[in-house]
Amino acid sequence: MGTRDTQCPQVGVGGMPSEPCLSPALQLLLWHSALWPVQEASPLDPASSLPQSFLLKCLEQVRKIQSDGAALQEKLCATYKLCHPEELVLLGHSLGIPRTPLSGCPSQALQLTACLSQLHSGLFLYQGLLQALAGVSPELAPTVDMLQLDVANFATTVWQQMEDLGVAPALQPTQGTMPTFTSAFQRRAGGVLVTSHLQSFLKLAYRVLRYLAQP
Repeated sequence: MGTRDTQCPQVGVGGMPSEPCLSPALQLLLWHSALWPVQEASPLDPASSLPQSFLLKCLEQVRKIQSDGAALQEKLCATYKLCHPEELVLLGHSLGIPRTPLSGCPSQALQLTACLSQLHSGLFLYQGLLQALAGVSPELAPTVDMLQLDVANFATTVWQQMEDLGVAPALQPTQGTMPTFTSAFQRRAGGVLVTSHLQSFLKLAYRVLRYLAQP
C-alpha cells in the first residue's frame, strides 16, 4: 500500500475540500500558464511595422543632409569666422531660434507613432528655418537651397510612411512664426545655429533609424 498525500487542503463545509488538491508539478504548470497572457500582450517590435526600404531610404537622406549641413558650417566658418555655435547661444535665444525634441524616439522607450510625428514636425520646422535664412549671402545661397530641398524631401518621405501606416494627421502642419533676421550678421549667425541644431536633431534620428533597421 502506498502512502497518501498528507498535504491536501483541509475539508471544508459539506465535506468538500476548501481548495483543490494539486500536485506540485501541476501547480508549476498552472503558474507558468498564468504568465503566457502577459508575454503575448507585450508590444510588437516597432521595426516590424516599418518597411526596410523606408528605413534605408531615411538613413540615406539623413547622411545627405548631414553632408550638406557640414558644408554650410565649413563655409560659414571659413568665410565669416563663425565657427563656434556655443558662442552664439544667447543670440539664438534673443532671435527666437527654436529646437525640436525627439522624446518619443529613444530605443528604450520607443513610441513609433510619436517618433514619426516628432521626426516629421522637426524636419518641417527646420525647413522653415532654412527658408528664413534666404539671402544669407550669394556665396552660401546654393548650399542653403540644397539643404532646404533635402530636408523637405526627407519630411515628405516620413509623411508618406505615416499615411501608409494610417497615423498621419488629417491635415499637413502649418509653419509657425519664424525668426526675423534684421542684419546680415544675424542671418549668418542664425545659419550657424540652425545648422548646428539640425545636425544634433539628425544625429539622434540616425541612431533611431539605424536601430530600427537592424535585422
